[in-house]
Order: sequence, then C-alpha cells, then structure tokens
Amino acid sequence: MNRNITPYILKRTADDTTPRKLSIDYAAALNPQQLAAVTAGDGPSLVIAGAGSGKTRTLVYRVAYLIDSGIDPSHILLLTFTRKSAQEMLDRAGELIGSRSERVCGGTFHSVANMLLRRYGRTIGVEPGFTILDRGDAEDLIALVRSQLGLNEKDKRFPRKGTIAEIFSKAENTLRSLDDILLEEFSHFADHLDALGQLQRGYQAAKRQRQLADYDDLLVLLRRLLTEDPHAQESISSLYRYILVDEYQDTNRLQADVIRKLASTHQNVTVVGDDSQSIYAFRGATFKNIMEFPALFPGATIYKLEENYRSTQPILNLANCIIEEAAEKYSKRLFTRKLDGPLPTLAEAAGENAQSRFVAQKILELREEGVPLGEVAVLFRSSFHSFDLEIELSRRGLPFVKRGGVKFIETAHVKDLLAHLRVVANPLDAVSWHRVLMLVEGVGPKKAQDLLASLVKSDAPYRVLRDVGGRSGQGLKNLAHTLESLAGSADLGTAEQVNHIYEYYLPILKEQYDDYPKRTRDLDHLHTIAEGYAEVGQFLADLALEPPDGSAVDVEAPDRDDERMVLSTIHSAKGLEWQCVFVIWIVDGKFPSLYSFVADEDLEEERRLFYVAVTRAKRHLYLTYPINVFDKSSGMLLSKPTRFLDHVSPAMFEQLALIEEGGHSDWRRYRDDSY
Repeated sequence: MNRNITPYILKRTADDTTPRKLSIDYAAALNPQQLAAVTAGDGPSLVIAGAGSGKTRTLVYRVAYLIDSGIDPSHILLLTFTRKSAQEMLDRAGELIGSRSERVCGGTFHSVANMLLRRYGRTIGVEPGFTILDRGDAEDLIALVRSQLGLNEKDKRFPRKGTIAEIFSKAENTLRSLDDILLEEFSHFADHLDALGQLQRGYQAAKRQRQLADYDDLLVLLRRLLTEDPHAQESISSLYRYILVDEYQDTNRLQADVIRKLASTHQNVTVVGDDSQSIYAFRGATFKNIMEFPALFPGATIYKLEENYRSTQPILNLANCIIEEAAEKYSKRLFTRKLDGPLPTLAEAAGENAQSRFVAQKILELREEGVPLGEVAVLFRSSFHSFDLEIELSRRGLPFVKRGGVKFIETAHVKDLLAHLRVVANPLDAVSWHRVLMLVEGVGPKKAQDLLASLVKSDAPYRVLRDVGGRSGQGLKNLAHTLESLAGSADLGTAEQVNHIYEYYLPILKEQYDDYPKRTRDLDHLHTIAEGYAEVGQFLADLALEPPDGSAVDVEAPDRDDERMVLSTIHSAKGLEWQCVFVIWIVDGKFPSLYSFVADEDLEEERRLFYVAVTRAKRHLYLTYPINVFDKSSGMLLSKPTRFLDHVSPAMFEQLALIEEGGHSDWRRYRDDSY
C-alpha cells in the first residue's frame, strides 16, 4: 500500500562540533602561557612551571576548564603529594566552577591506590579488607621475620629494623634491585646481601599470608594489578579519562610507571612541574621522569610558564644564570614585571661566627627599615649549618622557628659526645655519667646505676672504672683512659678536646648507628663550632643556656610578640617565599657538599637546590660564606664561594667583605671581577 510520506525536519542542536559556551573568561584570568596550558586539547601535556609562575593556579584552572568544556568531573583524576594540596586545589576549582568539582577524584598517589586496590584487587589476591601497616608496624614485622629466620644471631652486626625498612622501601620506589640499593647506598652492610634478600622474601610472604600491605605496597600492588589484569587496567583507565599530576619532578620510577599504565587507553595526561626544582633524590624521586616524559608519552606538547609573580628581576637574573649551566634541562628564562629592586648581596665572612653576626645585624637593620620578622628567612643546605647562628640570634633577642632536619643539639650522637666533655668538666654530673656508661659494651641499666653510686662518691672516679672486671672491664678501662687524658691536659683547646673524644667515640658510633656516615658530618660540624671557643666551660654553658632546639625559641620580640623569623633547610622551604632571604654557608665543599663531587647527577641536584634557595626571595637576597673553613673529613681548607656562581657576572651582585672594626662587625662594599 502506497502512502504519501511527509518529511519532518529535525533542527540541528549544539553538538560536539559547536564550541561550548564557557562560564569563565580564561583569557582575562590567565597570562598567555598559562592560558595555553589550561586550554590544551586531548593528549599528553608537560607544563614546565618555573619558580613563582603560578603552577597551582594553572592546575586549578585546568580542572575548571575540563569541567566547563563538558567533561564529566568523575572522569578527572588529580594526583598530588599531600591530601591537603589536593583538597585546596579542588576547593579553589569549586569557587570557579561550582559544586561539580566535588565529583573529581583527587588525592595522593597512595590514597588513590588504596581505593582502587579495594575495588579491583581480588584478581591479584588482594582482599578488600586488607590492613595497611604504618612504618612502625612494618618495622616490627620485619623484626619478627628476622628473628624467625635466625638472622639476629649472625657474627657481624645485622642492620636494625628501621634501616632494613628503608632499604626495602628504596628498592620498591626506584624499581631497582636490592643488590643495587645495598651496594650503592648502604655499602657498609654489603656482607649481609644474601641474608637481606632472604629477609625481603620472608617479609613479603608474611604480608601476603596475613593480608597486610605497607605504605609502599599500595603502589607496588596497583602497578602489578594494572600489569597483570588487562580488564582492570582498561576499566580504570577508561574511568579516569583525564589525569592531572602535580609536582611531577618529585615522582619516583614507580609512580611514573603507574601514571603511564593508568593512561593506557587515552594518553590524556597533564603533568605540571619544574625540572629545575627536582631536589628529592634522597627520597627516591628521579629527575629523569620529567626529562623523559616526552619519550614516555610520544607526541606530548610542552608548555612553559616563565612569568614570575614572586621575585624582582635582579633576583631572577641571578637564578637564570645559575640554572643555565645545568647539564640537562628544559630551557626557560624567568621574567617579571617587578623590574626594580636591590641587587643580591654576596658577603664573605672571616669565619662562621662573623657570618652569624652579619646575618643577625642585617636582620635588625632590615627590621628597622620596616621588613617584618615574619618576612625573613635564613636557608641552609644542612640542618646543622644554622647551629652557630641560632646561638647568635638568641643572644640578640631575635625569635625564630626552625623547620627541617633533626634538632641538632638533641640528636643522640651529639648528646653522646657532649656527655663525655661534661663528665670531665664536672665529675658529679650523674646524668652525663649515665649516658657515657651506657655506651660501653657490657654495661646495662643496673650496672650503670651501681657504677654511678661509686663514681659520684669517689675522689678518683677514673680508678673506679679501671678496677671493674668482667665483660665490660676493657671498655671501661678505655673510657677511663680517654677521660683521664683530657682531665690532665689543661693546655688542650676546646676543639682539640672535642677531637679527642671523637676519636674514642667513633667506633662506638659505628656500632650504635646504621647511618653513622651521616652522623659523622654532624660531629665534624660540632668540631667547627668548638673552634670558636677558648674554654670548654663556655662552650658547654652556651649550649645549655641558649640551646639551638630546632623549634620556636622562648624569646619575646619587643613590641612584636607574635613575629618570628624562619630558619629552614632548603628542602623544607620549597614552595615557600619571603620578602628577605639569607642563604648561608655557600662555601664550595659545603654547598655543594664534598660528597656530591663524586657523581655528576649528585652535583646537578645540588645546583637545583641552590636555585630553589635563591628563588624563595621576593626582594632582598643575601648569600654568605665563611672562609678558611677546615673540613675535618677531607683535610681540606675551604674558602671559595660555591662553584655555582663561577659563571655569574660580578655585576649581578653587591659584594661585601665583612671587616672587624673596634670589636664590632662591620662591612665594606666592593666590586671585583673575582671572588
């Protein structure tokens, strides 16, 4: 049957070919470089975000832009290194785009791995109810397995459980073998290679049997899931169609491989980071990840953020010069609209104490000029570099808070060495005697108490020690000989006495601590501090009366009670900024450290660390170095400023030589073509 067919026209609706109307004026909110990164199309993107260039702002707007463009928020995965930073970014995206941002999956690598393993892990034997071990629990399980395998009874001292956990963790996160980690970083335990391999296998088996996972396992197991279960990999990768990663330069090999597998179905990965600020190799992070991103994700587009919103151009000129000598890098040149500002200052001091007095005096001057104490920071490569300065600041009534590193004066090895000096200075010091005695092999708490009772009553305490027999006899005789030789040598200077104790204590240090190579550096620096004291009594008194305790010093600042300046390791200062920054101890051999001279990659990391320090300053930057510094471990006299300034024009600095006048610290300006 024939019918007349009447056409009915369907009107064209907005589809994928019609640009979606955006709710935000991105061009008005962002600079051209940021805008290009935020509005990038599909495919892999590497955003090289120079210091102070608005990295977080760019990521936040990228999240908002994806949602604004019609991407389902639940298909976006934001990976960060802290839960706080993920939440802050999503909150800021919510302020831009509304509540839709709440459906974005954001969190740390480990929290996301935990969620995915509980959902998909059964195919690799991971039950949803598995228990996560914290570091303490993991160490206890290692100790249990070690005991079960009889490894506590070896002739040579076996590593402690904390050290073993650190070795295992490094191997997992860097995707390197246990052999490589042990031989390269823990060579003093190389004799235990086979036993540690056996222990590692036993530890992994114990976790599997009990459905336990330590912190590293979360990423190890997720990588295994994505490798061994193609269905789970496709499901997860299809769910998270847009992956954004913050601080990509701080990722390790394991994290980079997980990202690659998560993106297997789409390659829509945007990573943001700065190769010039890759400074966490000691945690397992690798500079190579950000450099190899274009090879890992072929066709990646590279965006560069070079406009700096933090520092003045004179500071950025110096930063650019420092980093342009890097052996491997993404070329970029930081610039700012803040063209005016004082030149960075390079100050040479006759010694560490002169350096400390200059910093303290300059801070007082800046304060009078209106720079708040809270806008002042002193940065250093190693925590102990601020030891002398802390005492000087306390004397001047300048309150501070210290961040990063262990409290120098409270470290066990520093307390050990000082305790020996204290019992010589005061044979009635029962607390120090107890600490010293407990370091002697064969002396336990009860024996120490019994000896103490005799020592404090005796006119000849060293004879008491020499008369003891048994297992601890020889050790106590050695202690008596060391202390007696100090007590009878009034002509020995403070540094010589510290050195004398150091020679006695070094074998004990090696026996007591698995990481003794690092601890010897602290003791070398204690020796340097001691060189500034003519009398042991004054040295010990300063440490007791004005101890650099690594936290807020209990000193009130006149009229500004809540203000405290910041002392910080450079590692702890990354991401922060201050109006005025001092970088101390930039003497070559200390920064970069002599230990970094062996391997090129270590030296390059030190260069990046210096770059991070310089780029923390907004307006005032002071670089200081003491000269004629004797390095005990190498036997070298250090007097040259860091080699990272070798190629910097002297015109970029105001150079100061600190001169003593009338018993006070003064400085005179000079310009020269050499340092």
